[in-house]
Amino acid sequence: MIVVFGSINIDLVTPVERLPGAGETVLGPGYSVHPGGKGANQALAARRAGADVALVGAVGHDGFGEAALALLAKDGVDLSGVARLDQPTGAAFIAIDREGANQIIVAAGANASAEPGALKQMSLGADNILLLQCEVPAPANLAAAQAMKAAGGRVILNLAPAEAPSEALLACLDMMIVNEHEALVLAQALGWPEREPEAIARRLDAERGIAAVATLGAEGTVAWQNGVRHRRPAPHVAVVDTVAAGDSFTGAFAAALADGRAFAEALQNGLAAGSIACTRPGAQPSIPYRAEIAALIGEGNCP
Repeated sequence: MIVVFGSINIDLVTPVERLPGAGETVLGPGYSVHPGGKGANQALAARRAGADVALVGAVGHDGFGEAALALLAKDGVDLSGVARLDQPTGAAFIAIDREGANQIIVAAGANASAEPGALKQMSLGADNILLLQCEVPAPANLAAAQAMKAAGGRVILNLAPAEAPSEALLACLDMMIVNEHEALVLAQALGWPEREPEAIARRLDAERGIAAVATLGAEGTVAWQNGVRHRRPAPHVAVVDTVAAGDSFTGAFAAALADGRAFAEALQNGLAAGSIACTRPGAQPSIPYRAEIAALIGEGNCP
């Protein structure tokens, strides 16, 4: 089973001709409302990719709370670890330009009070994977990681949004997933001079023993595990928007690992899922199912 400890949001999305600069206002024609949050997105992505998944987090008692959980419940994610609090459900405000690039502001809401206590009620073991992101408080992430390590399971951190991880958290990690910006933040936090994502991933693997995956957008991904380099190009797809592409990658990657597949095959699954997500609007509505991922790989689009 995969346990995801992380954020649960409602996303308010508007299309714009171009993303605004500092102090600038741009107009959009309207907006749509979708369930989101990195924790929830990755839980749904792992579930749709075929894994058994439990989500631990928090929502409010407001109208957005049930909407934020609707697709997770529909697809069979275990939500018994989601607390309902007297705080607003987290929200993300997303602008997407005509090229598919996005700009996101997240209001934490109930996510700021998310606690990993539900993990203690689970029968965790060596066959479990914990997925973490950075949209809940760092001390809570650390507590969740320590609980999983004590049970003998694996811990994967998606360093998003980018922040400096503590030494205590790094000591709990088996794998880390970063994009190009997040890799730079990591290097700066550790005092490393490297600026290329691959060099940072290689050093994280070599010096910390943490398998490192750097996602490179349209260029695919490069990863290092136990001193072995893995390079995978991304399939060519028509991009609609990139919201949840990274979460789709992470969830499908983790699901493949939970299924006992090799690291390289898990990367391939993640790339296929992330690429499919780019072809559809919205966060959770864009996340693909296992059969779709397998079909794209079967077409030879994921070398």
